Amino acid sequence: MARIGQDIMQAKRVLEAGHLVAIPTETVYGLAGNALDPVAVASIFETKNRPSFDPLIIHVSSLLEAENYVNDIPAPLRKLADQFWPGPLTLLLPRKNVIPDIVTSGLDRVAVRVPDHPLTLELLAQVDFPLAAPSANPFGYISPTSPQHVDAQLGKKISYILDGGACKVGLESTIVGMEADEIIVYRLGGLDIADIERIVGKVSVKSHSSSNPQAPGLMESHYAPVKPFIIGDLDELISVYQSNGIDFAVLSLERLFQSVPSENQITLSTGGDLKEAATRLFAAMRTLDESSATVILAELMPETGLGRAINDRLKRAATKG
Repeated sequence: MARIGQDIMQAKRVLEAGHLVAIPTETVYGLAGNALDPVAVASIFETKNRPSFDPLIIHVSSLLEAENYVNDIPAPLRKLADQFWPGPLTLLLPRKNVIPDIVTSGLDRVAVRVPDHPLTLELLAQVDFPLAAPSANPFGYISPTSPQHVDAQLGKKISYILDGGACKVGLESTIVGMEADEIIVYRLGGLDIADIERIVGKVSVKSHSSSNPQAPGLMESHYAPVKPFIIGDLDELISVYQSNGIDFAVLSLERLFQSVPSENQITLSTGGDLKEAATRLFAAMRTLDESSATVILAELMPETGLGRAINDRLKRAATKG
């Protein structure tokens, strides 16, 4: 398995040699490589078994550094960067030619963000290239929010995991760009839409599943457990599965069900706090996926605040058909 530690210089040496390192961010752990090295980026796709038409996010240490890799930052997006970087905000910006096509899947824009984690910011300050870093998990599976999650999934394929503890946000970043003069949210995430609109006014949400996405993380089936993952009214679902004698687990926002064994259910927040629910979502999905249950039953969150982003992840994790 991979070595887990907090040695910035070790991580730097691995990256400079063209290899991959798992890095902590406030959102989820990323599988990082030199974004300017097409071979290193190709190894990210290979290690994750990620489709090459699904673009990557590059991570930089500051807004000033981001300007080395993009042709323009429109004023509204610059306002967002000033307000929310470092943080769970990714900007989709016109790229300079220094960014390899493999990073953007040949598209004209590159996704850029400044992560809010001291270890990774220090690492970014030590290397002279940005880091391409999608979530550090096999493609389509639940995103990792601890170094142990990464090690369990990719530990045999990478040599080093930079240990930054548990992720404090737990949902991927919100992706924002512009089309003409309109501000577009391409992916719901850890930054609430309401917070964005307080800075730049009304935005359009264009978060949708696609087999050829314009931005990272928009594939139709994503964040999915191995076990069947069924979303609906939990009272009805529990009744049906109990009557059919099927062993199931339950993922809810705040309710506990007396008829379900305690070890087979997880509440994301006993007080219904959607921020707390977001931080616990992926770890809870992973725990239930590793339980003895044969199917996972879940409910959607209220469509307010981070509930919209959580629901986006739940729907894409759900079993199709």
